[in-house]
Amino acid sequence: MATSWSTEIDALLVELGASLAPSQRTAFETAARAALAAAGCSGIGAAYRVLAPLQRGYWDPPSDHAASHHLGPQRRRPSKLISAEAIGSPDPREDGRLRNSFKVAG
Repeated sequence: MATSWSTEIDALLVELGASLAPSQRTAFETAARAALAAAGCSGIGAAYRVLAPLQRGYWDPPSDHAASHHLGPQRRRPSKLISAEAIGSPDPREDGRLRNSFKVAG
């Protein structure tokens, strides 16, 4: 059954299947084509509304450990703003409560 929007639906299947593992991708595409045939979609928008919830059922999010391992070690250069002393004299508004705690009420 070739329609004018079948290439758009094929592109949608590729896009939705891109985040899936290869074994899940083939199972998703098989289920997606069956769902589209059963729903009798009239266009790409209707196909997306049918396929988006179906794709979520096949997607397994990575664990936090796997995601942090994927990023690798943090490679940041040391920052002078963080490691060095502040430049200039202290702000007179700093430690106002400490300075005023020594005043004698009089």
